[in-house]
Amino acid sequence: MRFNRRLGAIKVMSFDLDDTLYSNRQVMLSTDQAMQTYFQQLFTQYQVTQVQQPPDHNFWLPYRQQVLTDNPLFIHDVTEVRRATYQLGLKLLGLPEQFILAEADKAMSHFLLHRNQVTVPTEIPELLTELGKRYRLIAISNGNVCTQAIGLAPYFQHTFHAGQGLKQKPANDLFHHASTILHVKPQHILHVGDCGHADIFGAQRAGCRSAWLNCYDVGKPIKVLPDIELNQVTDLAKYF
Repeated sequence: MRFNRRLGAIKVMSFDLDDTLYSNRQVMLSTDQAMQTYFQQLFTQYQVTQVQQPPDHNFWLPYRQQVLTDNPLFIHDVTEVRRATYQLGLKLLGLPEQFILAEADKAMSHFLLHRNQVTVPTEIPELLTELGKRYRLIAISNGNVCTQAIGLAPYFQHTFHAGQGLKQKPANDLFHHASTILHVKPQHILHVGDCGHADIFGAQRAGCRSAWLNCYDVGKPIKVLPDIELNQVTDLAKYF
């Protein structure tokens, strides 16, 4: 653990979720496979014959791009952009109009069921319990993992997700919204995250303190100096 700056008084600790408190890679690979099977069965049911490749993540990219071209602000809501992508894809693949919305919703529910099969390391609840004795804990995420479903909700006073008018990190929206809800100034919030762009640059631009953890090696490269550099997230318990 390395301190690059004096932090001042920290009153709130904020955590990114995916690839910060647990690795998200395997669950997303498994989810993509589950969705391929799901849509293969759906296409068979509706006799969709023009699909020549497995309906994996790449299969849906052109539909997603069209959705974002038509609705640029959907980029900030990963759930709604996926739902709209399914709706557009099913429409262009020829499903009967009266079934498209319902089938897209069912597919979205299936996705979220598998997407939330996250395995949280056993040391994380212990860490959050200890930190929660001294700080108010919150989660700030661009994604759509459900803290209730993965067992982390009891450890956070609030979980803030992008969407519904709040732009994704590194925009200020989520950080400043949390600051307002908690009645605490941004400089008293320490945000812990893996992405050098969304989490570290975003936190600093919003006036928060930042702790960079990249043990899962998936976050975007860091281009600004974080206040703290962590080798593992459990290091926080040693110094806070």
